[in-house]
Amino acid sequence: MSAMKAVSAGPFELKRDGDRFSAGIRVLERELERVTLEAVLAKANRAATRRGAAGSGAFGSMRPRPVDWYCFDAADNAFPDWYPQGLTCSSDAGAAGNVFVVSWYYKPEAGERGVRLSFLNAATLRYRHVLLVEARADGGIAPIDIHAGGVAWYGHLLYVADTVRGFRVFDTRQIFEVNGGDDRAIGGKKGVYDAFGYRYVMPQTGAWTTTTGAARFSFAAVDRSADPDLLISGEYVDEPGETGRVARWRLDPDGALRAGADGVAAALDAYALPAGRIQGALSYDGAWYLSQGAGSQRNGTLIEVGDGIVRRPYPVGPEDLACVRGRGQVWSVTEFVGRRVIYGVPL
Repeated sequence: MSAMKAVSAGPFELKRDGDRFSAGIRVLERELERVTLEAVLAKANRAATRRGAAGSGAFGSMRPRPVDWYCFDAADNAFPDWYPQGLTCSSDAGAAGNVFVVSWYYKPEAGERGVRLSFLNAATLRYRHVLLVEARADGGIAPIDIHAGGVAWYGHLLYVADTVRGFRVFDTRQIFEVNGGDDRAIGGKKGVYDAFGYRYVMPQTGAWTTTTGAARFSFAAVDRSADPDLLISGEYVDEPGETGRVARWRLDPDGALRAGADGVAAALDAYALPAGRIQGALSYDGAWYLSQGAGSQRNGTLIEVGDGIVRRPYPVGPEDLACVRGRGQVWSVTEFVGRRVIYGVPL
């Protein structure tokens, strides 16, 4: 990896954030029905389109086109308040099937609705949004106000990038069906829970928090070609002449970061990125793949870094990266209104 300069991994040190989430989850277990991810997918209420027309706007001048893509329904493609950012998949998780997970953040400052995840079963072309929440010991639930620029799925755990803090952790075994339907409210009162009209919520179960405050966490990915498997994150930087860094942490079989007895997880390594405006990074089999944005009107670039650097055409508004290993493909999602697609290209 001579084209990626090694830098100090010290700024990316993380510490496990205790057990402060369990009390709120115990309340939800008493009040609501816990459901499986399979049940959520079976009751998916939105239809994606494979190789749909939204790709035409997203791909712009990109040649060749992606090998495959999925479009959100017309309402999600056009809605101006929710923006897709992160992408992961069942291949990252080591799970069976062909499922993609997209993180969206709510853009308006007024009326914050937090972060949601879309679970898409590519086999059925059906998907559903699940709202991420903080569950409190007093029985309340609240939206999570972060950018959610990346998401990585490993085992049962979902790591959601929290730009200035590290990672928030969610568990696919901890999904609850709410029993209220008010699309303007969130919270629980006298046993009735609302979640802005969403049927399912996923409470935060853990966190890994920066000990230094000297790094940013803008995206997330999983490397299953290493031993042990690795979690990846790094920094989006949009300043002339400036670039960010990318770092990797070892993963234990249970999905947690490999940490010492003190709960501190040191990054395995870190590298200076070769360009700015990197929206996603993936390492695989000794190479790096970097998603570079260029605004809402111009095509982005997929930068492949090995002994040298190769720049490949990419869609408008590319974001986080995921790997579908059985097909030898790297996948991403585009963010801009009217141009929102999940798409894959060869590694």
